[in-house]
Amino acid sequence: MYQDNVVLCGASAYEQKYYFNKDFNSLPDHVKKELQIMCVLYTEEIGGIFTLEFDDQGDLQFKTEAAEADGFYDDIGGALKIKQLRQEKQELLESLEMYYRVFFLGEDVEEK
Repeated sequence: MYQDNVVLCGASAYEQKYYFNKDFNSLPDHVKKELQIMCVLYTEEIGGIFTLEFDDQGDLQFKTEAAEADGFYDDIGGALKIKQLRQEKQELLESLEMYYRVFFLGEDVEEK
């Protein structure tokens, strides 16, 4: 169905905007809200652009980027924040990966 990484959601400190992929509209509202809060807080604290993407195996990847001239972007703080998010949101992230594997990649839940 998809060839490349599929963006779930993201936020930009530059445009002060949040993006949510409409392909995932069937997710519960509380999950969508939690993703929005997570992305927006990341960009408020660290800066740059932050996205959550599924790779071709169904694993959720945290992607960050910053404009070359952005002297406020915190590379080290960004890596620490991602580590913190992975720990604090582990259950949510694992559930999202399972959701993607079942509904988008067509995997059988019993296989895992």
